[in-house]
Amino acid sequence: MKKSQIPTNTITRDLVDFAAPTGNIYETVSILSKRANQIALAEKKELNKKLEDFKNERDTMEEVYENCEQIEISKYYERQPKPSLVAIYEFQHGEIEYRMAHKEEE
Repeated sequence: MKKSQIPTNTITRDLVDFAAPTGNIYETVSILSKRANQIALAEKKELNKKLEDFKNERDTMEEVYENCEQIEISKYYERQPKPSLVAIYEFQHGEIEYRMAHKEEE
């Protein structure tokens, strides 16, 4: 999957198409929500790891200065598609694996 293929804006979508794979729109939304959270956590960890290099324990409010490289890293992540849009793209292209927990009938 290339992130450049994922639209960065909001698109009107047909709920029937979303409900088709699971048979229930609420289950689809639950799957998308869980996947979006996974993506957001992964991006947050990646960003924090990159920004650790700029961390200085001695910084005070007067000593903080702008670091161009740090600003570019932040801008890069701001331009990335939102995790919810990535999850929707993955779901529509069959890239998300999920299983349904079925209740046993008594």
